[in-house]
Amino acid sequence: MSTLSQTPEPSAKAFSYTGFRFFWFAIMASSFAVQIMSVSVSWQIYDLTRNPLFLGYVGLAQFLPALLLVLVTGLAADRFPRRGIMAICLVVEMGCAGALFVFATAHGHDIWMIYLVLVVLGTARAFMGPASSSLAPNLVPPVALSNAVAVNSSAWQLSSIAGPVAGGLLYGFSGSLAYGTAVALAAVAAILVIMIPKPPQRTEYQAADADTLLAGFRYIWKEKIVLGAISLDLFAVLMGGAVALLPVYARDILEVGPWGLGLLRAAPGIGAIMVAIILTRFPIRDHAGIILFGFVGAFGFFTVIFGFSTTVWIAIPALMVMGACDMVSVVLRETLLQLWTPDEVRGRVSAVNSVFVGASNELGEFRAGVAAFWVGTVWAVALGGMGTMVVAGVWSRMFPGLRKARGIDKRMV
Repeated sequence: MSTLSQTPEPSAKAFSYTGFRFFWFAIMASSFAVQIMSVSVSWQIYDLTRNPLFLGYVGLAQFLPALLLVLVTGLAADRFPRRGIMAICLVVEMGCAGALFVFATAHGHDIWMIYLVLVVLGTARAFMGPASSSLAPNLVPPVALSNAVAVNSSAWQLSSIAGPVAGGLLYGFSGSLAYGTAVALAAVAAILVIMIPKPPQRTEYQAADADTLLAGFRYIWKEKIVLGAISLDLFAVLMGGAVALLPVYARDILEVGPWGLGLLRAAPGIGAIMVAIILTRFPIRDHAGIILFGFVGAFGFFTVIFGFSTTVWIAIPALMVMGACDMVSVVLRETLLQLWTPDEVRGRVSAVNSVFVGASNELGEFRAGVAAFWVGTVWAVALGGMGTMVVAGVWSRMFPGLRKARGIDKRMV
């Protein structure tokens, strides 16, 4: 009597795969380093200038490289080994943390040097974003991709909780200590990436002509549900971004100092990680479109609540709910993007998405800084939150296919 051999079903848990485990810890260490640098730089610049407009320039310095290099970064992720790109970018990140360490140790006051370092850091992150986003699907089978997105988002959120708190505490002792810790974490991340087993990657030689470079834009424009999802995030967070102004709240409105700034920066991450844990066990299977628009609108509403807060007992819970709402949007958008995109153009599509995400975050910080300079910090945040709610309503009418989408694990029609 013969028996047929059966191939075991691949695990749906991303952590079942060795390469992904190294990848996850690398992302967490790198994000932890960036969070420490971010909270330290923002406090340092506002402490030196007392002008919220200069906080807006922090976001602009990090966003411009991603915008200017969008065609190159995505093509690089499709042409060259994504693991190698990540390793190089992490070494550059380590160098940027080292430069900030030297500046803090020397007690420098020329903040243009900080912006120069941020531009270099933004350039490295511009290349790392498409490479890391495109590498994750090469490390797990399709059945585990949704879990990988949620778990990978949790790495960023874990670092966004502990990183700002650690950054605030470390910077409270010494700027050199904060930036030195960031150097060590970036080095650990680079080593972990090098330890990832060489993954399969589908690459095809294509001449670097306009059609090849613009493939990511064309794909997103063709897939209206993908276009609606990432443009919704772009304009919603562009309007509602309030992170850049947290140093103003910490110093002048709530009066909680650098440690309190760390808590404020960590609060959205706390809410986000709680939702990420829930989504890893209970992924969204139905009514994905309605859920997406609902949580984006809620993000705007609680941004308004935070804007008018005058005590940490209101500010921190509002920020936590904002982070929870944003995590739902992130998981839905990223899972949809990865499941729908062919691997041979995934880097270029991820590069375009990185520009959208960068615009919603860093450019949103610039918008907040400029608005605060003209109308004041409180109204800059509150009006931005109202704008986010308007965006959610308008986009739900502009992209009915996205609103009516039921699930994200297969093509939604």
